[in-house]
Amino acid sequence: MQLNFMCLCGGCDTVCFGRTEVIDNTLNPDFVRKYILDYFFEEKQNLRFDVYDIDSKSPDLAKHDFLGQVHCTLGEIVGSPASRLEKPLGGIPGKKCGTIILSAEELGNCRDYATMQFCANKLDKKDFFGKSDPFMVFYRSNEDGTFTICHKTEVVKNTLNPVWQPFSIPVRALCNGDYDRTIKVEVYDWDRDGSHDFIGEFTTSYKELCRGQSQLNIYEVSCDKDTVSSVSLCWFASLTMTSLVLKGNPSQSTSLHYMNPYQMNAYAMALKAVGEIIQDYDSDKMFPALGFGAKLPPDGRVSHEFPLNGNIENPYCNGMEGILEAYHQSLKTVQLYGPTNFAPVVNHVARYAAAVQDGSQYFVLLIITDGVISDMAQTKEAIVNAAKLPMSVIIVGVGQAEFDAMVELDGDDIRISSRGKLAERDIVQFVPFRDYMDRTGNHVLSMARLAKDVLAEIPDQLISYMKSRGIKPNPIPPAYSPGDLPQTNPV
Repeated sequence: MQLNFMCLCGGCDTVCFGRTEVIDNTLNPDFVRKYILDYFFEEKQNLRFDVYDIDSKSPDLAKHDFLGQVHCTLGEIVGSPASRLEKPLGGIPGKKCGTIILSAEELGNCRDYATMQFCANKLDKKDFFGKSDPFMVFYRSNEDGTFTICHKTEVVKNTLNPVWQPFSIPVRALCNGDYDRTIKVEVYDWDRDGSHDFIGEFTTSYKELCRGQSQLNIYEVSCDKDTVSSVSLCWFASLTMTSLVLKGNPSQSTSLHYMNPYQMNAYAMALKAVGEIIQDYDSDKMFPALGFGAKLPPDGRVSHEFPLNGNIENPYCNGMEGILEAYHQSLKTVQLYGPTNFAPVVNHVARYAAAVQDGSQYFVLLIITDGVISDMAQTKEAIVNAAKLPMSVIIVGVGQAEFDAMVELDGDDIRISSRGKLAERDIVQFVPFRDYMDRTGNHVLSMARLAKDVLAEIPDQLISYMKSRGIKPNPIPPAYSPGDLPQTNPV
């Protein structure tokens, strides 16, 4: 069964906003996939939800069985008690099509992502001829005490001691940024006919999960009093973004740095578009932002790694707005000046990465450039040395110049080398920003495609570092026993 979500726009236009996942063999589906909509109190935002029984892999809905539809407005959902709207499905004359339940919640500002892995020990045996095929379902608690499904793990076949694959999830999907909000987890034995057998459940919170692997994150789930079954958090990690770097030399209104009062310049536009993509992977949204190739006040000293906010002791900026503000202020206080050297900023981040090589942190350096580089040999050497460290480099090219040097640094076709030494890993991703702009150069055509290409190589680069150092997820904790829990006195 699949839910097809349509947005009814002004006039007769209808836009398909998205489709849920398919849930097999059930008349009471609980869909995991969520949709983010901008809500405008003063506007009537018409919505339509179509439900289909999926009979094949064809994306053509005409080839599947229509089960019913419902029309409503976003305001109806938001204005319902607990923002939960229940309406009968229609669209098939003379037939009762069932009921659909739609719920909404205002999203918090939290944009953190969590990556975690779970395992279990001695789960109940539910299959007569085998063991169990366990999977987990995660639910976020709502303000009215109900729960909303937010994640399902894969099914691990024929085992009572499953180790599920690591997964990443937005923290606001788990708890909407409220670290103390209850998270409920149910464990089931998968059955082909959809009648999955309940094994057990437990509750936790994001605050508790943040403690990582420990006795505090071992949860009893057994329904059988004679068996002690448990689920354990065996890995918890996060990806840290560290530095954002700008370069260039504006001198007139045709400059890529030109401060147009009516629109953002090329650097600011690229910084905002790319920065909003990658900032989701930084936990505190505090970024050290550097510029290079400028004469600094008061003595005109040329620097190739100066803090945009002017504070050498604390170069951190608060989110993308803080970086943009620091960038604009720096253009008023420094004189951008050649040569343009990349190596100092690559080495700057490499020093931080060299201090944390146990796999607990991974650093990503973002460079926004017009393509001019004055120290190609030194930069190649810096990248070759950095390839041994937990870090990656994203280079975004702005303007219409040729980016041959940046393509060479990318190393997709020919692995970068220095003094006869090949880089241990490919750690550079180059993206020409102009490929994602419209003809006017004022709007990004596809943020989704830009996001995909900017982040395309980061996961493999991170994994390649971990594998090269033999760094694996933390080992599975020992089997749970009642004696492991702290003793408490009854109240």
